[in-house]
Amino acid sequence: MLIRFDGRKVIVAGAARGIGQAIARSFAADGAEVLACDLLVDALGPLQGTVGGGGSIQTLSVDVTDEASIGRVVAEAGGQVDVLVYVAGGVRGQGPKPLEEVSPEDFDDVVDVNLKGAFLFAKAVVPGMKAKGGGRIITISSRAGLATSLTGIQSYAAAKHGQIGLVKQLAQELGPSGITVNSVAPGFMTTSPDYERQWNSYTPEFRANFADRIAMRRMGRPEDIADAVIFLASDRASWITGQTLPVIGSPLF
Repeated sequence: MLIRFDGRKVIVAGAARGIGQAIARSFAADGAEVLACDLLVDALGPLQGTVGGGGSIQTLSVDVTDEASIGRVVAEAGGQVDVLVYVAGGVRGQGPKPLEEVSPEDFDDVVDVNLKGAFLFAKAVVPGMKAKGGGRIITISSRAGLATSLTGIQSYAAAKHGQIGLVKQLAQELGPSGITVNSVAPGFMTTSPDYERQWNSYTPEFRANFADRIAMRRMGRPEDIADAVIFLASDRASWITGQTLPVIGSPLF
């Protein structure tokens, strides 16, 4: 299946690491003009420039919890974006704690970057999409949005469940404007220092047997997630909206 995005503008929010980087590179390799943005702007450096396949990547700083910061990114795209991929999120350096030890501030910190940021970015790109007569919004949620979270972090599971609810509601609202809204839910990957710490916290026995619990008998790669996103952003997925696609190498369990 040949999928191209020549002449289309794509924002990837949360592009500094792992999954976000792979998504930005994949769109550019398929001809898109990509705006790759992240708060960790120094880590975006290797992405900047033209990419084999005809596309390009421009890197920008963004704070996904700041509406004005998001507005500057969308303005840099000329106000009209064909595809938004919201990857930003994570656990913000937090680890599991008993509920009674979790502060409201820590809870809000995780919810804001995973859920509120998705809302703010969608809000910013939708006027331009409506003016163009269509668009694609894709969030990167998590298996933790469909079940419980291996992180053990209450706010992370709540935020990812909330993000999937937001996707469903926006899909219903924006469908008449030709805008699809979907989510990709990855399985566990060691794509950031937070998730590396989580992986290293498990026993050697758990780590050694982890892949055996996956039907495909391997850990996922960022490129696996990028492939799913590329399909959902394409014209081939024009009648798919409000859905969450688990990309976990197994049936959902």
